[in-house]
Amino acid sequence: MNVQFKKGVLELCVLVLLDKQDRYGYELVQKISSQIEISEGSIYPILRRLTNEEYFTTYLQESTEGPSRKYYRLTDKGRTYLYELIAEWNEFANGVNQLIKEGVNNDEK
Repeated sequence: MNVQFKKGVLELCVLVLLDKQDRYGYELVQKISSQIEISEGSIYPILRRLTNEEYFTTYLQESTEGPSRKYYRLTDKGRTYLYELIAEWNEFANGVNQLIKEGVNNDEK
């Protein structure tokens, strides 16, 4: 997949996954990787930036499988931002899909 496509959509993917439940970083990587090929290191800078922008809070939770895990929780500010991004994404995707529909020859000759 085009790298620029992925870069633009990863932030939205992270926010969407945190809307329903808190998750830790590696869990987010695994969940996104099941749908989109990404490198593990691509998610952590997004998590840091969105935490600094107060879209997430974090907390540590003990793990039975090793050290404590840092969980991310979406804040009200983050949820508002998520819904804004979803609206922007839908508008963008609809526009691109319309151009594809108009521009691609679907054997209509």
